[in-house]
Amino acid sequence: MTAVDPTTTGRVLEGAAMPVRPTATRRRRGRKGASDLSLRGKVLRYVVLSLAAVVTIFPFYAMVVLSLKPAAAIDFPASLLPTNLTTEAYGRVLGAGNIGTWLVNTLVYSVVSVVAVLLLASMAGYAFAKKKFPGREAMFWSFLAMVMVPYHVTLIPTFILIAQAGGLDTYWGLILPTLANAQAVFLMRQFILDLPDELFEAAKLDGASEWRIFLRIVLPLCKPILATLGTFVFLWHWNDFLWPLIIGQGTDHWTLTVGIASLQQQDVPLNMVLAGATISFVPIFASYLVAQRFFVEGVTSSGIKG
Repeated sequence: MTAVDPTTTGRVLEGAAMPVRPTATRRRRGRKGASDLSLRGKVLRYVVLSLAAVVTIFPFYAMVVLSLKPAAAIDFPASLLPTNLTTEAYGRVLGAGNIGTWLVNTLVYSVVSVVAVLLLASMAGYAFAKKKFPGREAMFWSFLAMVMVPYHVTLIPTFILIAQAGGLDTYWGLILPTLANAQAVFLMRQFILDLPDELFEAAKLDGASEWRIFLRIVLPLCKPILATLGTFVFLWHWNDFLWPLIIGQGTDHWTLTVGIASLQQQDVPLNMVLAGATISFVPIFASYLVAQRFFVEGVTSSGIKG
């Protein structure tokens, strides 16, 4: 007979008594449950985002569709199906006598204001962030206190000053009061504060002047915040209604928002009003598309710094 090793026999019996990898089974079940929860979360997220997108896009869809319908086809409740479409309303709006003037006024008001606000805010933000001079903090916080004053409180005094200076029905009277933008100065200062001081010290050692440092170092590094601010300032001026309304005494000095609002007070079909609103919306959408890349760069750089 062959001798049997008792140690080997015990190991075999012990192995036979053990269950087959219960830990691995639990791990597979755990991973499956986690994947199910992850899938449900993704589905729920996509459903919520899709509903939010529909709610956001629906007003613009209704505006475009109704502007392409004949005036006789617009009833209440109006049909939003894209049927019986025509560009007649756009032709009548673009053929109106003042629409071109309103568009030019709005472009001048918005573009000049954006350039001036960004230039002044970046210069002030650089001075408040990196330059040391007596009364810097007191001057900054007193300037920032303008944010706490409602816009409508200063509207009448500003109008009186501009009127006494002869700024009614002029571009400079329309643009000048909007250039002191405390929010823009604050955001530029906060962004420039995060820039390393070593860059400016190295530039000074190389003999660079303050203007050269500002133009060659500060402005290129501030592209993300400049694009963001530029978009916001452009949108605010493009959609501004109250100040252009009171500063423009004649119809030739109105902006698009004032002109389109005046159409609602006249015997103008609804499709023409919506066509004018659609035309006014196109530059806003285009400005966002242009600045979208800089928004992404700003978010990415903020994440890297954090």
